[in-house]
Amino acid sequence: MNRPAIEQSHSAGFKDSSQRDELLLSPATLNVLDRSNADTEVARAKKSKRIPALDFTKGALVLIMVLYHWMNYFVTADGSIYKYLRFLTPSFIFITGFLISQVSLSKYQASGLHIPGRLLLRGVKLLGIVFILNIAISTVNLKGLQSRVTHRSPYDTVEAYLTGTAPVAFSVLVPIAYLLILSAGLLVVSRRYRNIYHLTCGAFVACAFLLELQGINTGYLQIFSIGMLGVSVGYIPIGRINGLLKGRLGLCLAYLAYLFAITLWNDVYPLQIVGVCLSLAIIYRIGVENADSGHVSQVAILLGQYSLFAYISQIVILQVLRRSLGFLGTGIGVSGAAFFACVSCTILSVEVLDRARIRMAGLDKVYTAVFG
Repeated sequence: MNRPAIEQSHSAGFKDSSQRDELLLSPATLNVLDRSNADTEVARAKKSKRIPALDFTKGALVLIMVLYHWMNYFVTADGSIYKYLRFLTPSFIFITGFLISQVSLSKYQASGLHIPGRLLLRGVKLLGIVFILNIAISTVNLKGLQSRVTHRSPYDTVEAYLTGTAPVAFSVLVPIAYLLILSAGLLVVSRRYRNIYHLTCGAFVACAFLLELQGINTGYLQIFSIGMLGVSVGYIPIGRINGLLKGRLGLCLAYLAYLFAITLWNDVYPLQIVGVCLSLAIIYRIGVENADSGHVSQVAILLGQYSLFAYISQIVILQVLRRSLGFLGTGIGVSGAAFFACVSCTILSVEVLDRARIRMAGLDKVYTAVFG
């Protein structure tokens, strides 16, 4: 969730020195423009290290998440339809793990303890964000999230955060935080034991599977194990992954088989893994083909770059919409208007933040300190 690079339309200055000479600007002004152009080139260089198709994938997940939460707020909180969207939450932690190995591992050898320290800090920040958000929700008494922030003893609160066996608002961020923190430690160990991530992944997946067979509530374990699986998959070079996902027909047939299986057996843990891998593969494949074309794709990429902020933003927007539209009832017109408004406002909030960070250095520092 690093700051996106400054877009070309936002950059200041000119393309070459001949254009500047024609305007006969003063040396002082030329120096300012040179620095501006240099900053823009640095930003573009940083952006080039990102994989647009992965940002597209995260942005698409944000939009599906809006659909998921909108259904909770304006349609129904229960129903068999949700098993077809159950891949969503574990997909976020899977792609987090994937990026850890795709990005962090490649930088680690030359950076010393900087990368493990950064992962550890990001994990602690996420836990802090969840804690602050839960306090805020309990303070303002948000409808629909009250059951997740009920008064508990200190022991019950610690147990809820550590295990996930009790409800916590914004709970998806907790196992993501633990994944970042554990990965920081494993990254150091990986210098001596190269397969430590794969071994840890196998242990967590096996544990989650065996406990499900016993009918034991595993809390965060299942979703966390899928995050570790993402780390293992992230060892595969991105070029090879692109090659493996070239077969459209194979992906479509596999997804249809998954839908049939989940209809018969519900979203059991093995099918959750299959659903996450297939759903992300299809979305990523679409991103590879369309990430550089079209306004919709660019919006999805921007949402992916601000996925954490967008996740929090859309919850706030849905709360405002439910309170402001409640007096109109729950008809299809109201529900449809709420969905359109939530999607539009979520996108708008991200675009406003993106532009504001470019223009306001102070805001950029605050954003980086909290979300970076």
